[in-house]
Amino acid sequence: MMEGFLANRFCIIAIDMPFHGQTIWQEGLLFPATDLLEIINRIKPAGESFSLLGYSMGGRVALRLLQAIPEQIKKVVVIAPDGLHKNKWQWLSTRTKLGNRLFAYTMRKPFWMFRFMDLSTRLRLFNKSIFKFVHFYLDDAEQRLSLYRRWTTMREFRPDLNLLRQSIRTNKIPVHMLFGKHDRVILTKHGTRFSRQAGNSVVVKEIEAGHILLKEKYAPLIAQLLVE
Repeated sequence: MMEGFLANRFCIIAIDMPFHGQTIWQEGLLFPATDLLEIINRIKPAGESFSLLGYSMGGRVALRLLQAIPEQIKKVVVIAPDGLHKNKWQWLSTRTKLGNRLFAYTMRKPFWMFRFMDLSTRLRLFNKSIFKFVHFYLDDAEQRLSLYRRWTTMREFRPDLNLLRQSIRTNKIPVHMLFGKHDRVILTKHGTRFSRQAGNSVVVKEIEAGHILLKEKYAPLIAQLLVE
């Protein structure tokens, strides 16, 4: 989608993470951040810096890389990025044994979760848009299995926000964050709070959209954030 807007300015390398795209992953349910760093160093010419573009979970990966190797990075653009606040449910389901077992069970047999969410929505404890979002992605058994595998395998890709802010300030790396105003999954306020604490290098932009920002109509804006 982005090639037509960026190919004349960038060499685009898009890496499919485990259980994403066409990657065939047979290494167990853990992808260490150090392994991705090694892959990147094998791909790119030695000594060359590069820019990062990531969406949703990919945004979390980009922020983790920025924390780890800021001296190699020119600019970062993250779109509806995960990882800007501590999600207790994600932590419980991926970083604790008991929580991960419950997560696996729920992805196999989600009936109790749907009933709980339905009741919570009726009591206005859950936003209706979140309820619809969860059903959209988790009604299918294969999608549930993919979600479990992806979340569990990518659990190390969570930036330390204090170290990340320090890396941005010290290296003066431009970071652009794009959010959808009507996104009920990744909220703009997390980016705004982070930007206030990280300094002028971080710019937050919000547009009239939901969570699905990787669409053709938004591609020119995303490209502009990367090249400006």
